[in-house]
Amino acid sequence: MKIVVATGNAHKLKEIREILTEHEILSAHEAGFFGDVEETGETFLANALLKAHAVCNLTGLPALADDSGLCVDALGGAPGVYSARFSGGGDAANRALLLRKLGNTENRRAHFTCAMALVFPDGRMFTAEGRTEGTILFEERGSGGFGYDSLFLSDELGVTFAEATEAQKNAVSHRGRALAALREQL
Repeated sequence: MKIVVATGNAHKLKEIREILTEHEILSAHEAGFFGDVEETGETFLANALLKAHAVCNLTGLPALADDSGLCVDALGGAPGVYSARFSGGGDAANRALLLRKLGNTENRRAHFTCAMALVFPDGRMFTAEGRTEGTILFEERGSGGFGYDSLFLSDELGVTFAEATEAQKNAVSHRGRALAALREQL
């Protein structure tokens, strides 16, 4: 099946292509979508559905979108749906702000959440969610991954997502789990 991924994030696109190997995965640009969908939803799922519907409607192809983020217990679940735009800067600025906000806080429990939506031109819709637990470190470790990966120590892997191989991360990540749950529905 040909599926358009409704994201401008090259890292997310790469992960999705590595996980959904049985489908032809197109970037939004490859399918002719050059717009930007404003994420006005209050939940990860609402934002994923907004993006999937917009790209599906414009391209006429099945569209897959996710919204995901880091939820930190000590920050009341923040940055949550604002993870990508937490600081108003890029990934490095987001990580720096997270460390400043946490300071010397002892409770550094956190989880990544991913909501995935696949929308078809005929109106069919499939959604799934994935979650992975961990702890926010006091300093970055590892050079792989993106976003908050170098600060997120995975409970299951015992290393940060930035230290893990792509296969290790995909096996336990929030996005990997959401995609696996979506695959089962298909």
